[in-house]
Amino acid sequence: MKKIKISPSILSADFSNLRTEIQRLESGGADMIHVDVMDGHFVPNLTIGPPVIKALKKHSSLLFDVHLMISPVHKYIQSYSEAGADIITIHPEATEDLNSSILKIKELGKKVGISLNPETKIDVILEFLEKIDLVLIMSVNPGFGGQKFMPEVLSKVKELKKIQSEKKLNFDIEIDGGINFENSKKAIEAGVNILVSGTTIFKSNNGDIKKNIELLKSK
Repeated sequence: MKKIKISPSILSADFSNLRTEIQRLESGGADMIHVDVMDGHFVPNLTIGPPVIKALKKHSSLLFDVHLMISPVHKYIQSYSEAGADIITIHPEATEDLNSSILKIKELGKKVGISLNPETKIDVILEFLEKIDLVLIMSVNPGFGGQKFMPEVLSKVKELKKIQSEKKLNFDIEIDGGINFENSKKAIEAGVNILVSGTTIFKSNNGDIKKNIELLKSK
């Protein structure tokens, strides 16, 4: 069993004070920083780009777990790599050639993640599982923070865990969307080892980040 890791989403942070917010996450025990990149096209919202990631990277020693919800994604991979992304996660629907996008991320020396929306079947990525480092299961429809967790995606996590075990593969299974203290336990039981959470980490228990991270990790 892999160690449970927490990747707080800065989508729920105070955007007027991001430098302090990521430092709070680091001192609070976060394992990485989750950065949601949205383009207003692939998903109906706009967030941050490479310059912000580059500026923030100088103030944290944590891995930057960058989730690209942009299309076409391939031509932007290098920009986010150069900005400081350590893990680059893309959607199969956002690239014309998933294999070449995976290879590009690898050539840049970064870890490769593939994200599956709630309606996207695992079959889409089966042939690539040996090449990637992470599968991100979306437990909401991507595009907005604060949405309600969709428990039906846990069957997808279990199926993925079974394939991973049978083929003796070593990728991480991450989940993102409405993660709180209750459903995090179910996600871990299903096979997840990285939890992405925003609102719960920044807002619960009067914003006690350390306590909230510890609660999410505990089974």
